[in-house]
Amino acid sequence: MRKRDSRRRRAGALTRREFLALTVAGASLAGSSLALPADDRGRSAAAPMPYRRLGRTGEKVSLIGVGGAHLSPHLEESYAISIVRAAIDNGVNFMDNCWDYSAGVCEERMGKALRDGYRRKVFLMTKIDGRDRKTAARQLDDCLRRLQTDTIDLLQFHEILRISDADRIFAPGGAIEAALAAKQAGKIRYIGFTGHKSPAAHLHMLKTAAQHRFTFDAVQMPLNPMDAHYESFERLVLPVLVKHHIGVLAMKSMGGGFILRSGAVTPLQCLHYAMNLPVSVVITGCDSLEILQQALDAARSFRPLSSEQVAAILAATVKPAARGEYELYKTSAFFDGTSRHPEWMSS
Repeated sequence: MRKRDSRRRRAGALTRREFLALTVAGASLAGSSLALPADDRGRSAAAPMPYRRLGRTGEKVSLIGVGGAHLSPHLEESYAISIVRAAIDNGVNFMDNCWDYSAGVCEERMGKALRDGYRRKVFLMTKIDGRDRKTAARQLDDCLRRLQTDTIDLLQFHEILRISDADRIFAPGGAIEAALAAKQAGKIRYIGFTGHKSPAAHLHMLKTAAQHRFTFDAVQMPLNPMDAHYESFERLVLPVLVKHHIGVLAMKSMGGGFILRSGAVTPLQCLHYAMNLPVSVVITGCDSLEILQQALDAARSFRPLSSEQVAAILAATVKPAARGEYELYKTSAFFDGTSRHPEWMSS
C-alpha cells in the first residue's frame, strides 16, 4: 500500500486524537459522530453538506464521496468503519467501492460500516472487472454478499482503459447482459463505467453504448488541474456527458497524491477545482479522520470559483502537467489493476 503523502493535511488540521475527541461522548469508535468546530473565518465547519443531482437519474448525492480503496487492511478495521460512519453522520451519502479492492476486504469493511441503519442513508456504488456475462454476474454476487445488501444503487464497469474493453462488454455474451439482467432482477438500480487512462477509451465506450441504444447513468474519470492540460478528460469527455445528462463522478482530484508532489497546487485547490466543474460528486480517498475532515471542510466551504481563480490554478499547473509526470494513472501502469490481473476480466 502506498504511503499517504503528508502534504494532503491542510494547515491547522486536527491530530487523530483531537479529532476523535470531537465524537459523541460514550459512542463506540465504529459508530462515532463528529461535531466539527467553527473554522478560522468564523464560518461553521458543521454547515450543511451540499448535494447535487446525479445526471438524469434525479438522485441527490453529496458533493464529496468516500473512496472505498482507502479502507484497506493498512487500517484497523474498527478505524476504517469509523471513517465511513463519521462521513455519513456528517452528510456524505455517496459511497464508492470495487470488487477487486484489497481482494474484497474494502467491500467487506464497508458492508460492516453500513449495518445498524446506515445502509438506508447512502447511495452505494461499486465496480466489477468482468467483461463477459458469466464473470460479471459472479463478481456482482460477490459484491452484494460483501456489502451485505440486496441492491447496489450504481454498478460500474471498472477500468475502461482499452478500446477493446467496450467491444468485449457489448459483444454477445458480454458483461452488459449481466448488468441489464441484474437491473431487471432488482440487484442494481443504475449502470455506469469508470476509467483513468484514456479519454479515447471513454469516448469509444459511450459511442459503443449508443450503437446498442444504451445510455449510461454515470461515468467516473480523473478531473483535476493537471488533467486540463494533458490527455484531458475535462476537455474531451466531460462535454459529452453534460450534453447527454450523464452523471459525472470525479476522481483522482489529487492524482493519488502525486499531483501534490509538484508543489503547484494545494489539496483544497485540487478539490475545489474539481467541484467547480459540472460534476455530481468528487470521490476522494479518506484513510484517516483528518483527511475526512479535510474533505468535509472543502465541500462545505466551496463557492464557485471566479474565472481569475481558475486561470491562476491552470497557470500554476501548465508546466508540471506538460508530460503527464504527475498523472501516473495515464502515463504508467501504476494504477492499472486489470492489466496486472487480466484474469479478473474473464473466467
